[in-house]
Amino acid sequence: MAQRIAILAQDLIWSDRLARAVEAAGAEPARAKTAPEFDRSLVCADLAIIDMTASAYDPLTAIERARSAGARVIAVGQHDDHALRKRALARGAERVYAYRKLFEDGPATIAAWIGRSAGEARG
Repeated sequence: MAQRIAILAQDLIWSDRLARAVEAAGAEPARAKTAPEFDRSLVCADLAIIDMTASAYDPLTAIERARSAGARVIAVGQHDDHALRKRALARGAERVYAYRKLFEDGPATIAAWIGRSAGEARG
């Protein structure tokens, strides 16, 4: 059974791009664009990806909610917003990737993360 990954992204283009990268990595995306939708998608997800550039939700609070639900989290955001990236890591994101990284290498990056997640779950 494919790993289910909750994706919180307000931007339709990035929501689609992240979902396609998750599928290409062999997992099942569960898309959300608001905090309540994200909370529902976390019910059956062990992993979450959060887009940090949004006005419809607080990405830092979303990271905390995902971690509280037991999900491992990566975030994606602007490469030059170092303060937000540091706060995301402090709130529980394992990594914060720049948009460019996931645009250019999304499926491989996500597949490696899924592999690390599976290895840590077994170990």
